[in-house]
Amino acid sequence: MGAAAPQPGLAAGGTAGDGGDPVIGVIGGYGDVGAHTVSALYRAGVPVRIGGRSATAAAHFRARRLPPGAAAEARTVDVRDGDSVRAFADGLSVLVNCAGPSHLTGSSAARAALRAGVDYVDAAGDDALHAQLDDDRYRHSGRTAVLSAGLRPGLTGLFPRAVAHWVRTAGLTRPETVCLRTRVVDHFTTTSALEYLHGAATTAAGPLAAWRDGAARPRALTRRIVADLPFFPGTSTVVPQLSAEDIRTARALGVRDGDWLTLVQGEQVLAALDRVHVLPPEDAAERLCRAARLDMAGRSPSVTLAVVVAGRGASGAESRTAVLHGTGNAPLSGAVAAHTALQVLRGEVPPGRHFAADVLDAPAAVTALTRPAADGTRACARVELLPRGADPFAPQAVAEVGAL
Repeated sequence: MGAAAPQPGLAAGGTAGDGGDPVIGVIGGYGDVGAHTVSALYRAGVPVRIGGRSATAAAHFRARRLPPGAAAEARTVDVRDGDSVRAFADGLSVLVNCAGPSHLTGSSAARAALRAGVDYVDAAGDDALHAQLDDDRYRHSGRTAVLSAGLRPGLTGLFPRAVAHWVRTAGLTRPETVCLRTRVVDHFTTTSALEYLHGAATTAAGPLAAWRDGAARPRALTRRIVADLPFFPGTSTVVPQLSAEDIRTARALGVRDGDWLTLVQGEQVLAALDRVHVLPPEDAAERLCRAARLDMAGRSPSVTLAVVVAGRGASGAESRTAVLHGTGNAPLSGAVAAHTALQVLRGEVPPGRHFAADVLDAPAAVTALTRPAADGTRACARVELLPRGADPFAPQAVAEVGAL
């Protein structure tokens, strides 16, 4: 899907979609992730409604980040107030929720969108929200809800599926194992910290879990310290984390074994993560934000995802490795949310409630992140597909400093 040229906008004070074009609304549209979502939708030529608790902040964002006359408007909305969300959703085709934390805001926003007859996309939205939404009601009403449409969860489910598709196309007939290594070097906002802490506290498989013999197995792995892994320079602590999304990915790929490894680089964040479980959520989030600020001193945000898929091909055992390099958590999350909303708008997602990684065309979604916009804005990601048989993470290639 290529990016369309931005459409002519509205005169000052106009309303997005006045000419009958479908409008996508973004709650939290001037926040960290929402700002990137709005910008991506604008560059795709879709009229946008920017929402948040402060109409002034939304208007300032519109004036600062979008050109004069852009097909965008700013409105006040309180994501925790169902009536406020329903009023904001009136006249929209798709509502995107980028306000969080999603476990506190998602259910009211999703239900209000459904009452308004509007499709719904949540940049976060986990299994708890999925369980609260009535799939039959969505299907019978012809409406769609797509959750986990961000970086993690979201891209961390899409990228392994895209790689598996590419290697099948190249001749790997039966994937047997998968390993995803993820490193995010970035600041935490309060919302993203609360999202992360909630996800870590509600892990589906228990601590240090991995996918073994077709099932989740807790304590299958240990934390390790490694130095200068390929594509992950410096010293990192490798933390095994098997989420509900990872389990769905393993099942979708049909692999026997799988490892999902988070690489933490930074002493302050690692120390904070070891303490936050004994703190109230708000205090834990504040500590995590402060730790990230210290670790990020002098560094630029980046995201690295490395997937190794191994299995059987026509000539025997084979493996392929792909690496995604991203510009940061918010740009990637916003791009995934915008791509998801566009797919829903274009009728590419069937009615019902879904997770983004389960329902989107994974290769197309990943490819969309790597394309520059029509206005010349650079892509938020690039992908390397290594030659067949190359596994830079094979045991003999990894310098291990120690185990924890």
